[in-house]
Amino acid sequence: MTLFDHPDFAAHEAIHTAYDEATGLKTIIAVHSTALGPAAGGCRMWPYASADLALTDALRLSRAMSYKNAMADIPLGGGKAVILGDARSQKTPALFEAFGRAVDTLGGRYWTAEDVGVAPSDLACARRATRYVAGLDGHPAASGDPSPVTAEGVFRGVRLAVRKALGRELEGVTVALQGVGHVGAYLADKLHAAGAKLVITDVNAEALNLVADKTGARIVAPAEVFDVEAEVFAPCALGGAINAETLPRLRAKVIAGGANNQLASPEIGRAVFERGLLYAPDYVFNGGGIINVAGEILALEGNAGFDVAWVAGKLDRLTQTLEEVLDRAAAEGRPTHEVADEMAQARIAAAKRGRLAA
Repeated sequence: MTLFDHPDFAAHEAIHTAYDEATGLKTIIAVHSTALGPAAGGCRMWPYASADLALTDALRLSRAMSYKNAMADIPLGGGKAVILGDARSQKTPALFEAFGRAVDTLGGRYWTAEDVGVAPSDLACARRATRYVAGLDGHPAASGDPSPVTAEGVFRGVRLAVRKALGRELEGVTVALQGVGHVGAYLADKLHAAGAKLVITDVNAEALNLVADKTGARIVAPAEVFDVEAEVFAPCALGGAINAETLPRLRAKVIAGGANNQLASPEIGRAVFERGLLYAPDYVFNGGGIINVAGEILALEGNAGFDVAWVAGKLDRLTQTLEEVLDRAAAEGRPTHEVADEMAQARIAAAKRGRLAA
């Protein structure tokens, strides 16, 4: 099978690989679309079992970023970088500086930011070798850690989905939260403040205990979270949480969380719909972080300060767009992910036509 026959190729514009022997850097940078602007998406560091799995993740995440940025109505296309390695033991400043050099060879076609396994301090090392890094502190246009903004958008999306599916507010609603990393922990705080009851899981025991101490959440093992009696299942870890094995175990009526690519396949999305569950398409409302990053990129490119009001307005629009998707899906009797994909694809296609006509 050639790369172009890969099931997740999805008409990517470019796929770049880079290797640095001195630091051990192995990275894949996937650029799905630049129709709306330069591709932007975070860098993920993960101990992939194979390069093929890393490539699949990069392709899926890159395409998801195209859709996310289109639905967020920001002037950015979709891209993603993955670094093959264990973030707990293989991170070095030199490795991320080498990653910065790899990003710089793309000449601004791709802007990077943080994702799973990567912190702003790592990206500060990458910034030594390239200007195409966002999500940092220490300069006039800096937006800092985008996780709180992402969590705010996800919280609003969960609240809207509960209103649509259950006809109630979050007070007293049980949420099974899978993953309490950067976004998940902030989301847990917001759900707790809104009166939700939390059941949480993560592979990081320290993070679990911190969230449980703050929110009174009940901790369960990672394998048990799918069986929890809860109205909402909120995936906030890696993708593919909803699959043929886990879907039959879910007790929830709503699936809404911050993780990317929650559905293992489009067929699973239809199975969710046929079971009568409401799935809030992740990329429609988890774009707060990339909106924050877009604000920083616009400021850097325009030599201006970070526009907080612009970010706030785009964040408000995210929830409105999610409501449009949910209402249209309900009116047409169709799965929400199909409606969202069509809307995102239409926006990207329109931008491409406009670019070709210019």
